[in-house]
Amino acid sequence: MALGKVYSFGPTFRAEKSKTRRHLTEFWMVEPEVAYATLDDLMKLAEEFISFIVARCLERRPADLQVIGRDISKLANVKAPFPRITYDEAVQLLHKGFEEGKLESKFEWGGDFGSPDETYISSQFDRPVMVHRYPAAVKAFYMEPDPQRSELALCVDVLAPEGYGEIIGGSQRMSSYELLLSTACRSRHSSGTWICASTAAFPTRVSEWESSVPLPGSVVWNTCARQFRFRGCCIGYIRKVIVFGRALGKGIGFSRAELTLAQESRL
Repeated sequence: MALGKVYSFGPTFRAEKSKTRRHLTEFWMVEPEVAYATLDDLMKLAEEFISFIVARCLERRPADLQVIGRDISKLANVKAPFPRITYDEAVQLLHKGFEEGKLESKFEWGGDFGSPDETYISSQFDRPVMVHRYPAAVKAFYMEPDPQRSELALCVDVLAPEGYGEIIGGSQRMSSYELLLSTACRSRHSSGTWICASTAAFPTRVSEWESSVPLPGSVVWNTCARQFRFRGCCIGYIRKVIVFGRALGKGIGFSRAELTLAQESRL
């Protein structure tokens, strides 16, 4: 917090077993953290980040984009400000799409968006769209609840057009130590392990460092994960931008046990 704005940039291992054109077992990710920032500040930071990267690619690499057959007219639309809609408004779009026969199944409020849902939502805009304030039940336990509606989390997902899905996910983090522990106690890890803070020591499945951040006193702060997945938006399949890609259980340079350990260390 004393530094105000910090970030990390390095390789990240994906814990869940995702086999889609959008996901990698390992990828590089920028993770900024900003003190004294609100969710609106975070969304502004995210749209400026994406806009800058796309503008720089158009300025310096037009020949490369032409070689891979990328339609740069669509990239030219990627400029701030991005549309911002709430989760509730996104659900209304999905209901309308279902009524018009554009979606196969009706989306129920409270669920997380799947690939078809994100694709349809983003197709309604000509640039990335920001969906904010998801139900807290479908997001990580450490996200600050909305003071106006406690069932919602102060978070945002940036959905890219053309069906590429989420490219940035971020949230305002809990600044209350007591709230963080009580929320973690009610959370269930995807592996099936209960996270419970019934003892004085924070559970081993949750980072002790993260839990200690608000302990001496904290401020409003935000963080987001900027996955360099949008590089795949130029070619349609994310694995084509990785020189030495890693597959599930087949990590190049790592044994399966080492890869599993690396994945678990991210939890």
